[in-house]
Parts: sequence; structure tokens; C-alpha cells
Amino acid sequence: MAAIDETAVRARIGAFRTAEGAGIPAGMVDSVATREGLVQVALMVAKADAARQEPMRRALEADLAAMPGVRNATVMFTAPRAAAPQPQAQAQAQEPGTLLGQVGSIVAVASGKGGVGKSTVAVNLAVALARQGKRVGLLDADIYGPSLPRMLGTKGKPEMAGNKLVPIEAWGLKAISIGHVVEEETAMVWRGPMVLNALTQLMTQVAWPELDVMVLDLPPGTGDVQLTLAQRLKLAGAVIVSTPQDISLLDARRGISMFRQVRVPILGVVENMSFFCCPNCGTRTDIFGHGGAEAEAQRLGVPFLGAVPLLAPIRETSDAGTPIAASAPESEAGRAFAAVATAVAAGLDGAGPARGPRIVIE
Repeated sequence: MAAIDETAVRARIGAFRTAEGAGIPAGMVDSVATREGLVQVALMVAKADAARQEPMRRALEADLAAMPGVRNATVMFTAPRAAAPQPQAQAQAQEPGTLLGQVGSIVAVASGKGGVGKSTVAVNLAVALARQGKRVGLLDADIYGPSLPRMLGTKGKPEMAGNKLVPIEAWGLKAISIGHVVEEETAMVWRGPMVLNALTQLMTQVAWPELDVMVLDLPPGTGDVQLTLAQRLKLAGAVIVSTPQDISLLDARRGISMFRQVRVPILGVVENMSFFCCPNCGTRTDIFGHGGAEAEAQRLGVPFLGAVPLLAPIRETSDAGTPIAASAPESEAGRAFAAVATAVAAGLDGAGPARGPRIVIE
């Protein structure tokens, strides 16, 4: 297979013509990324022109996908870069709560490290809250590793309502992920500003309805995405997911510390993969230890939301796109997630949205 590079892609874009004979100005191309046959292009398009330019976007995507050496091509719209704000305007722009104002409570599900089952907890927490009668949204903020489409069992791209995406409906939720607009195997080879741009679009260019709760599935760590959300949203609180083992708890402490620094309440800690019971003999094994997250929550003075056991059905239903909180709510795992949701809902009833400090990301 022939190698593909940025120069070749830019030349192809320069030669591209729509059915009407229109080309794409060089200044419209915000970025081009190529890696191992994967191509990602971002075009700067004003919000008001996005719907009109959608046929052009699809045609260019198909044209790039036809290039020799290209396994998958993705073309996305990004907002034009605004001029640097004046001090007063900048101060106003930093005021939290300017996005998702139609949502009653925004809950961030986070972890200090990957591999602790954060997305599994986020999906099943959202489903369990919906089963309790709440209007729930689920936003996948993990741009590099979007897993919600697979875990919700949703396929295909969202429909458009005017110039906005319509959230996918699944298991009583309104959900959206970057994985709903790119192919599942596409690697998001993007630098930080493009990731933040994409995340902002998932909040501003999606037709989110009135919601009681929005669950945000954050990427692991304590970086730009977490700071941006603390800056621009009224976060009602954060749920920290950890396994019982010491190395996971160490990273969970960092996550709690980060949210405290930006004055976001900690709704509590969930101990995932808390214990394992053999399905044949019933013998219990604490593979990652047990009780570490609960002890850490007590030490740090934050609520302990519950323990979720390590069970094969949780993995099986996640892979199958049938979250266990919906497909088997009376199972041991289903009851565990329901208990976590009840504890989170109780924390939301007693905690109002927090306003963090003004954070400027350079």
C-alpha cells in the first residue's frame, strides 16, 4: 500500500472541486493529520454556514478516502479562530456556566489513571439515573478513546437538526461521542487545541434538550480537558472511579486534589472491580485488594458511593452494547450501579453547582 503524507493530502484538497466546481480555499484548512493510512482534516467553517457546507464536507471526505494508501478519511468542521479577547471580554469569557445551561446538574466521572473501568461506571451510572426517572444526557469527553458507541450499542452517524447534531437515543439516555461521527477504528491523531475544539463542538453544536443530569465521561488524568470543563461549565460535582489497589488509589488522590483546586465538589468515590466471586464454587477473591477506595474516601473526607464487583456479565454486556444497569437491573451488578446512582442523586440534592476560579489555559 502506498504511503500517504500531509503534503499529498493538502495537494488533493487543493485540487478538489465540488459538483458545482467550487474549490476549498487554503485558508479554510485548519489542520491535516496523517498516520498509517488514516487521514483527519479540520476545516474552519462559521457555525451559520455548517449546514450549507455539509455536502461539501461529505464529498471531500469521500474524495480523500479514495486516495491510494488511505484506509480511512475523516473531515470535520471547526469554528474559525477568534481574535484575542480584550481583558474585559476575556474575563467575561472565563465565567463558568456559559455552556449547557439547559442542564440541571452536570456530573463529571473521572479517574486519575486509565484501566479502572471509568467509562463502564459512567455509562451504567447514567442508565441507572435514567431508570430512576431523571432526564439524563451522556457526553463522551474522551476524544482519544471514545468507547460510548460500543458500550451503548449505537451505530451510524447522528442526524442533523438545522446546523446541530441530534443526540443519539439509547437506554433512556441522550448521548453523543466523537465516536458517533468518526469510524470506530479511526485514531484521533490530534494535538491539544484540536481536542478542545472538538469537545467544545460536542457541547455547543449538539441539540441538547432540557436535562436533569448530564454525565460527562472524562479522559483519565488531570489535564487540559478537565481544566477546560471546570472553566466553562457549572459542574455540580465529580465522581472518582478507582480500583482498590494502592497504585490506583494514588492516582485517584491526584484526581481529587485537582478537582478541589478548581473548587468542584467531590460527590464521592466508587470502588470498581472491588472483589471477584467464582461463578462455579462461590469462593471470593480480592484480586485487586478490597476496601482501599472506601478507606481512602474516609481519609480524605469525601463520600464513598459504593463498591462494584468484578463480574463477567459487566464486561459481556458492555461489549455487547447492553449496559447491565438496563439489561439486568436486578442482578448483583445492576443493584450495585443502582446504589451508586442513588448515592449520586442524594449528593446532587444537597449540593448546588460550583463556580471554579477563573482559569486561563495558555
